[in-house]
Amino acid sequence: MEYQALQDEIKKAMKARDNARRDILRQVHTECKAIEVNERREVTEADVDAMLKRVIKQTNETLDGSIKVGNNPERTELLTQQVAILEEYLPKQVSGDELLALIDATLAETGATTKRDMGRVMGALTKATGGNFDKAAAAAELGKRLS
Repeated sequence: MEYQALQDEIKKAMKARDNARRDILRQVHTECKAIEVNERREVTEADVDAMLKRVIKQTNETLDGSIKVGNNPERTELLTQQVAILEEYLPKQVSGDELLALIDATLAETGATTKRDMGRVMGALTKATGGNFDKAAAAAELGKRLS
């Protein structure tokens, strides 16, 4: 997601009075703004995607704590809603046949033949997709293909 698109989405949420969306997107925006200020550079699309993933992780951790305590169902519902909102903005994950084709290409490219090479193949997959792939499915498929 582009930085300007993030700002536009915040404005849309404000106009629609969608407080949950506005608040969680503002949190992502604040994280991105910190990059601009601290590193003195323009925020890239990769930065915004990284911040989305980071905020999802933080919100999920808070959600887990809220579920364990179990004394505030409204907060739990809000956190669940915010995680769903953020996941809408993440790039599409590579999975299924597309992932299998990518695994084949990566195996051919790296020349991996044993399970010892699995880390190198997973690293190449991460680099090729920007980390947007089903890691568990990829690891299972690699386990079958590498002896």
